[in-house]
Amino acid sequence: MEERNIMPDVHTFNVLVDAFLKEGKMKKAKEAFDMMTEKGIEPDVVTYNSFIDCYCRQNKMDEAVKTFNRMVRRGCSPNVVSYSTLINGYCKSKRIDEAINLFHEMLDKKMIPNVVTYTTLIGGFCRVGRPLAALELLHEMQASGEHPNLQTYAILLGCLSKNRHFLEAMALFREMVDKKLEIDILIYNISIDAMCNAGKLVTAKELFCSLSTKGLQPDALTYNVMFKGLCKEGLINEACELLEKMDGNGCLPDKFLYNTIIQGLLQHDETSRAVEYIEIMVGKGFSADETTATMVIDLLCANKVDKTIKEWFEKLL
Repeated sequence: MEERNIMPDVHTFNVLVDAFLKEGKMKKAKEAFDMMTEKGIEPDVVTYNSFIDCYCRQNKMDEAVKTFNRMVRRGCSPNVVSYSTLINGYCKSKRIDEAINLFHEMLDKKMIPNVVTYTTLIGGFCRVGRPLAALELLHEMQASGEHPNLQTYAILLGCLSKNRHFLEAMALFREMVDKKLEIDILIYNISIDAMCNAGKLVTAKELFCSLSTKGLQPDALTYNVMFKGLCKEGLINEACELLEKMDGNGCLPDKFLYNTIIQGLLQHDETSRAVEYIEIMVGKGFSADETTATMVIDLLCANKVDKTIKEWFEKLL
């Protein structure tokens, strides 16, 4: 470039540094950085952010912080991306206290966190099993005028459901519906699961049946969630009918679905029907999971099956 009298500027070096870092060539990135300073070109916040991001992705948080501090010492002010990147690194390392401290530092400096910052920290709370703290942060986010996106809701919804805060999860889903957000099948799956676990099977079924009106197609996970909900309530016939309808809806049952149905049948002493579905499952090349196998063994040990079925089970196992 210099031979053609085209002098590289900070933008040129930033592109080069970022490319090296994304290719995992830290040594070359540092050489490019040193070349910048030798030519009197002062690295800017974009340059430093590239290094911070690389160190965070490699879980080298001490190096990331050193780079951040070096940037400040050289008179280059961190921006929202700088803080969000460090917060993300801390969250992925489950160092939530450091992430919170950085977040408060942002606020103290009158820096406005964006949706990425909030979503990252919400995900951090979820990662360490603090769903209610994550929910509180969502409310703070909304109060600040920042709008959560689908990813924000999906992370929090999944965390609330996983930690058995089903009522909060259902309320969050209703909030999404009220805001007329374009909810995808992942969000519906989490919400249907939360409703089933909260004992709101009727609501879960209504939501499941409404999918087609939303232009969405149930996937294997949607069916699995519904099967678990139906089996839990003892609605085995309804679960089996739903399984039969899957093919017509363009969704083929997998081993998880068969195991869910079989476990439901065994739990409700529908041993003969369970055998039928085990035969179908094995015929399709699927195998029993650990829970199904354990339930079958328990039945054999307790002599709760007739001789013919017992012989069949023993051959299977």
